[in-house]
Amino acid sequence: MNSSLLSLLVLAGIAVFLILRLRSVLGTREGFEKPTAPRVAAKSDPRRDFEVIEGGPDRDITDHVEDGSDAAKALAAMKLAEPGFSVSDFLQGGRGAYEMILMAFESGNIDDLRSFLAPDVLETFEEVIRQRESQGLRIDAHFVGVRELSLEDATFDRSTNEGEISIRFVGELTSVVRNRDGDIVEGDPNEIKRQRDVWTFGRTMGSSDPNWMLVATGG
Repeated sequence: MNSSLLSLLVLAGIAVFLILRLRSVLGTREGFEKPTAPRVAAKSDPRRDFEVIEGGPDRDITDHVEDGSDAAKALAAMKLAEPGFSVSDFLQGGRGAYEMILMAFESGNIDDLRSFLAPDVLETFEEVIRQRESQGLRIDAHFVGVRELSLEDATFDRSTNEGEISIRFVGELTSVVRNRDGDIVEGDPNEIKRQRDVWTFGRTMGSSDPNWMLVATGG
């Protein structure tokens, strides 16, 4: 077996390992798909116990989760702990945070994001980045946009005022893996991929720190 063929086989093996490792951290990445139907908010019942607007349910909650669900009650409790909290504003902030954190991870530069990542998430991100660098691989990525975004779940601990909200993202981006020589070993720079993730953000409601921290990732 000549040296060129052996090198190609080694690079292919590294690329497969890297893609599998990235999926375990950041969910699944797929080719272009037809858009799915938008999520329709469930009809609300004004008799539910999480009403915060006199005469009717809080649409800021029921527009995103099912009326009367555990998630809805958790969001209502967050609003009681912090009256200025808005679910819709949180989701818009989550959209921006998703692009910022995802692209920092892809580029291998997360130093500016340390205050936004829980210690175990930061450790996992740094481990994958170190593995990439040790293998002489880098990722060139371009973020196209967030195709879909929905609130997946919410929990609230009344004893500590700690709230957690999970968001399901479907992002679109182009991404290729390059070796030390700059050659592409995985991906197509002209192909838009779908990146599917469920990220959980946490924060102590009512605290002086307004920042939500990424506490868990999945797909």
